[in-house]
Amino acid sequence: RLTDLKHIDELKRIKRSISTELRELESRRNHIQDDISLQQGRYIALEQSVKKAEGEVQFLKSRIQQLKTEQKEVEKPKLAAPARLLASEDLNVDLTPTCQMHSCFDYSRCSLTSQFPVYFYPDLDNSPFDVTSFVQEAIRISFSTNRYITNDPSTACLYVVVVGESMRPLVMRIKRLIVSETTCHVDSKPVISPDAISSWLRSLAYWRGDGRNHLLVYFSHQTTTQNPLKGVDTGRAIVGQTNFEASQFRMGFDAVLPNLPSFKTSKLMKVPALRDYALSFQGQMKPKNIPFYSEFHQILLENMNLMRESVIHGNFMLQVQCQEERIVTPGFSSEWSLCGSEGDRLAVLSRSTFALILPAEDRNLLFTPLFSTRLIEALQSGAIPVLLGTHTRLPFSEFISWEKAAIILPQARVTELPFLLSNIPHAEIISMRRQGRFLYDTYLSTPPQVVESTLALLRTRLQIPALPVEDVPSNVIPHRSYPVVEHVVSPGDAQSEFGIPPIEESTSSPQFTRNYTSVTLDSRDTWNNIPGPFNLYPFTPKDRLLPSDAQFIGSSNGFRPIGGGEGGTGKVYQESLGGNSPWEQFTMVMLTYKREEVLLQAVERLIGLPHLNKIIVVWNSPEPPGAELRWPDVGVKVVVIHPEKNSLNNRFLPWSEINTEAVLSIDDDAHLRHDEILFGFRVWRESRHRVVGFPGRFHAWDPRHGGWSYNSNHTCELSMVLTGAAFLHKYYLYLYSNWMPPAVRAIVDQHMNCEDIAMNFLVSHVTRQSPVKVTSRWTFRCPGCPVALSQSQEHFDERHLCINAFVKIFGYMPLVYTQLRVDSILFKTRLPHDKQKCFKFI
Repeated sequence: RLTDLKHIDELKRIKRSISTELRELESRRNHIQDDISLQQGRYIALEQSVKKAEGEVQFLKSRIQQLKTEQKEVEKPKLAAPARLLASEDLNVDLTPTCQMHSCFDYSRCSLTSQFPVYFYPDLDNSPFDVTSFVQEAIRISFSTNRYITNDPSTACLYVVVVGESMRPLVMRIKRLIVSETTCHVDSKPVISPDAISSWLRSLAYWRGDGRNHLLVYFSHQTTTQNPLKGVDTGRAIVGQTNFEASQFRMGFDAVLPNLPSFKTSKLMKVPALRDYALSFQGQMKPKNIPFYSEFHQILLENMNLMRESVIHGNFMLQVQCQEERIVTPGFSSEWSLCGSEGDRLAVLSRSTFALILPAEDRNLLFTPLFSTRLIEALQSGAIPVLLGTHTRLPFSEFISWEKAAIILPQARVTELPFLLSNIPHAEIISMRRQGRFLYDTYLSTPPQVVESTLALLRTRLQIPALPVEDVPSNVIPHRSYPVVEHVVSPGDAQSEFGIPPIEESTSSPQFTRNYTSVTLDSRDTWNNIPGPFNLYPFTPKDRLLPSDAQFIGSSNGFRPIGGGEGGTGKVYQESLGGNSPWEQFTMVMLTYKREEVLLQAVERLIGLPHLNKIIVVWNSPEPPGAELRWPDVGVKVVVIHPEKNSLNNRFLPWSEINTEAVLSIDDDAHLRHDEILFGFRVWRESRHRVVGFPGRFHAWDPRHGGWSYNSNHTCELSMVLTGAAFLHKYYLYLYSNWMPPAVRAIVDQHMNCEDIAMNFLVSHVTRQSPVKVTSRWTFRCPGCPVALSQSQEHFDERHLCINAFVKIFGYMPLVYTQLRVDSILFKTRLPHDKQKCFKFI
């Protein structure tokens, strides 16, 4: 029907209207939905911006706090260097009967910051002394190379006058004037009297009336009785000589010196502990000297006969009669003569565990050239000196602890000598032999060493620090860098575990903070340990630790305790170094040779590494890096050094660019995660005197050949840590380059190998401790690298040769075994869910 049709049309119209409205509503809903999505995106972006801003605010707060701490440390009061005192010219000084430093030495010429300038009087034409050609040449060489010598006498702290071994012929006019008044005649030979010598001393240009700050030194190299200054009025001058009588020696003022040596010894093997002869002695007392025999000498001769018949650690070699034509007549009648030539005596001493040394029976003789000869020959050959007589004064005994290298007994102990020698353990025998050889090499072996030691004795007595050791100038190659957009975070990186630690400014380690305590608090320790007192080091691994509470009460500057002292794990742990040492950084030294791509990848992997101060690339390639080579910008300074020659020893040069105590020596192909590096650094901070690193190696005994071999197998004992990835103190770079025998570095250059073994030998020799191995790493992977040289058999053969060659040079095997490895404290420890480990993978 029509009405139904109309109704249907109306419904259709309504439907169309509703559909249109629905479409409009859907469109509006979509618009609203889009707007909601847009607003949600804006909200998320704002939320992220807020979080980023909060992070930046937190970082800035942390940085502000760090800067406040650094400012507080910078503002820490510093003691000003003492001003140099004005030299006194007052001659009216009352001389005490026995001179002491406080009463006879003019300190005003030697301020603590003066650097100990020494003026050496040149050969004086009017000298009454005849300096032999040997002594003259030795002195010339020694003083010409000495760093303390000055040509300006007006600024000198010390004035050195070399006294000769005999009187010069009286031919000069000034001498004739002296002789005419004061010469007496003995056997028709003119002898200058002490008064004449005193007059000559007073005529010296800078004597200043009383000889203040002068050193009158008599260097002898003969077994002579010459004592040219006996009876001479030396005023306030210090006397240094070999012949000393008790009535002449002024304790704490004069200096007992050794003979001036005319030879340089060869290598010494410090093992085995026991030699063919337990005790040796060669000497003869002339029949005409029998009146000097004392009860001690009678008992001594009786006991020598008894000791010949006993066997204690081997036979006794006691010779009291010399072949008449091979006897060295003693300078004094109460001394035992020397038997045979120097070579003959050294041959016997090199087979002796102990060497008996008898001082002159005349108790007034404190030290004589013949006694010095016996002492030096014993130390040179590794025979431990046994001194019967406590009335003697040994060379440089003011600072040298001779009891660490010699057995010094009163003469009354002569009957107990066999018992005593039989009860010394082997370890202590070798320790004393090692110490004796150190004293010989450092202070007694060459004329320059004797001269340097003499000046060091007076400098230390005056509490003036030694001159600083010299760094090797860094031949820095300028280069360009490029920004690194992305850094792939590997598992174990500190960033992936706990977020990015606070950024640190590059901070150098404090240097030369112990200038003066080194010559007061540690003077004897310095003299009796490697390398001796001749250089001042910017820092050493021996610095003392503060107790833990000092970090929070009175000495907080420089420390970064974990969690402010409350401790912590995870992020809290990573943000602070903690420990008992002040906060510090490390320098990475990377050796490379013609592997630019591998090198750049290695540098790029260091982006974001905390506590890294600087990267030093030692470019061993013959040609310097090209101008087109660009380096990744890793956030710290990258210094490229091009040495003069390609040498593996360049790895351990004390470059001037290294400003931190901690040095990470690393190869360009060593892949280490950030957390591994950080853990190794933390472990090194607690073992600063040792090598701390990753790949461990082992020195194995080869019974078939009776020598040592290099072993890289997985063993439960190791003795070396390869310096292709190891932390060590910069102090050892100085010792490696300046103190270690040059023959060791020559072998490294010869084989282009073994520098890591040499460094392990050095540190173990100095510390007598093993290295520290960290983490489970035994080798390194290097994707894209050619076959490593270390995999070849020739490489291993060379390392076998190196080890045995080094043993001969050092005189024994210094490497020390260890059976432990260091891992993080919470490694493999089950923790509650709300706790984090120190390192996830270590």
